[in-house]
Amino acid sequence: QLQLVETGGGLVQPGGSLTLSCAASGFTLEYYDIGWFRQAPGKEREGVSYISRGRGLTVYADSVKDRFTISKDNAKNTVYLQMNSLKPEDTADFYCAATNRGVGDPLQAYEYDYWGQGTQVTVSS
Repeated sequence: QLQLVETGGGLVQPGGSLTLSCAASGFTLEYYDIGWFRQAPGKEREGVSYISRGRGLTVYADSVKDRFTISKDNAKNTVYLQMNSLKPEDTADFYCAATNRGVGDPLQAYEYDYWGQGTQVTVSS
């Protein structure tokens, strides 16, 4: 059974950092394109970052560029999202997603077939 599990969310003060993890089971993550998405209350799901299979090419939304870093550890079958300089507007449920069909627009949710259950990030003082 193919499964993605996100962990690492929590409450952090503005300017703080968190690292989210997306652990895969039932498939080998290095052969999949992986995206991180977030959804704030009352808002649509937004693509945050992407890392490709193979070479690990990365893409970031403008809103998180230079603050967030996506990476993967194939040995642990896990993708990470390091989030620095967090802002209150980063508050959202964060989800990772996977596909092996290839992606045209890596920050679009419709490109992905498998989703985790999400982890909540709250940035507040």
